[in-house]
Amino acid sequence: MLALVVWLYLLLGRGGFWLARERDDRDSLPTPARWPSVVAVVPARNEADVIWQSVESLLLQDYPGPLRVILVDDGSDDGTADVARRTAERLEIGAPLEVLLGAALPAGWTGKVWAMHQGVQHAVAALEPPEYLLLTDADIGHSTDNLRWLVGRAESARYRLVSLMAELSCTTLAEHFLIPAFVFFFQMLYPFGWVARSDKSVAAAAGGCMLVQRAALEQAGGIAAIRAEIIDDCALARRLKSTGPIWLGLTRRAQSLRPYAGFPDIGRMISRSAYAQLRYSPLLLAGTLAGMVLTYLAPPLLALFSTGVAPAAGLAAWLLMAVAFQPMLRFYRVSPLWGLVLPAIAAVYMLFTVQSAIAVWRGRGGQWKGRMQAMASDS
Repeated sequence: MLALVVWLYLLLGRGGFWLARERDDRDSLPTPARWPSVVAVVPARNEADVIWQSVESLLLQDYPGPLRVILVDDGSDDGTADVARRTAERLEIGAPLEVLLGAALPAGWTGKVWAMHQGVQHAVAALEPPEYLLLTDADIGHSTDNLRWLVGRAESARYRLVSLMAELSCTTLAEHFLIPAFVFFFQMLYPFGWVARSDKSVAAAAGGCMLVQRAALEQAGGIAAIRAEIIDDCALARRLKSTGPIWLGLTRRAQSLRPYAGFPDIGRMISRSAYAQLRYSPLLLAGTLAGMVLTYLAPPLLALFSTGVAPAAGLAAWLLMAVAFQPMLRFYRVSPLWGLVLPAIAAVYMLFTVQSAIAVWRGRGGQWKGRMQAMASDS
């Protein structure tokens, strides 16, 4: 019965997170009276295989206002900067591209945040600093109208931050099994509807695509305020929400350019930050695992192997679980039958979370591009 109550709460009392209503295609936005200036900042470390697509998508934005693109090459050894320059030279039209060679990583900073900081500092040091900063990853491709939409959304309600959860690759079996659930679990932790509400403390963003009001970023302490954060996007969202409203939604306008080769690749992506999400606390780890057992594993086990009234309650919770997963499965265009497999998917996520904790305990936590970044603030 407790498992059933949990799922009734999640469906009815958690901000409707599972309905996936916060999207960039649900309403039309008014055209701003004036299109503000924007600088896109792209931190990149060994992204030569995809950087040309990302840079090209930014340079060819149909944005009516002033736009510049700054690529911060964070110690790449695969020619990332050269590929980006050649891409800009190949295009006959487009926004100007600047390539910065990043400085050595200082103690107490995570790599991506340090690269973003250098790009932002360079952007705001210009004679006319931009009114907005587009913080985007080097493996994200943008539709030509994405920046125009982001600015229109930001200007419509003076949002300090507008972030889009980029559509991840979802074509292989491993991706079908794990990727829709990744976004589903993220929405459960941070209901997108609550992110935009001033009466809720929930704050989150998706680091692949974040449009930030420059003045609000400076008011929040700048990128330096999140220097040691592995989950930098949500940390930045918390600081910006303290200055005013923010918004987060799903999109197809921004898409990940890099597919996952299999289960190990996705596992590394999840494990990199899972234990950081739990604030490196063994107590929170134990509580999270116990909660996931109750929420995801108990319903099918009760439905299949218990007696009395327990099978009915377990089956009801299992069906509610499958129903809650349907909108995300539709968004990723995969079979609705995956809803019944969510307990097994959750079990794999539990394994990745334990692996994340073990990596931190062994001093190899938060691996990203050859760096061990977990608990960087203690270094």
